Amino acid sequence: MSRIAERLKELGIELPPVPPPGGNYVPAVQTGNLLYTSGNGPLGVARPQGRVGADLTIEEGYAAARQCALNCLAGAQSVIGDLDRISRVVKVLGFVNAAAGFDAHPKVINGASDVLVEIFGDAGRHARSAVGLDVPFNFAAEVEIIFELRP
Repeated sequence: MSRIAERLKELGIELPPVPPPGGNYVPAVQTGNLLYTSGNGPLGVARPQGRVGADLTIEEGYAAARQCALNCLAGAQSVIGDLDRISRVVKVLGFVNAAAGFDAHPKVINGASDVLVEIFGDAGRHARSAVGLDVPFNFAAEVEIIFELRP
């Protein structure tokens, strides 16, 4: 069993099935030693819909962002096979479906960041942006990730 597969098992995390694309795109694309995932909503265990700060709490948004990151990992695995090929998480871009005046976007996207660090350790620490906007399907969050791959 690979190191990352073992770590996921230790954490009690099972990656979800790869969400089907909602359009004409693929789950992830490798170019050189970088892997870019498509944006993922919180399909799977958690699927909160609504605006964080109005319909949903920060904690519910956090759980949604966490699920988004796991969906990104599932998409990455579908393209590269073994998640041990990931040498580090480079960047996370998180979108929060936020109520007017809501300004705690980073607290929501911490759900994605925290689970990546839990899984990859120091190699999971990354650059990040967290912004608020209208997220498709009224999902609480959407996340995309850039990974660096081992040769």
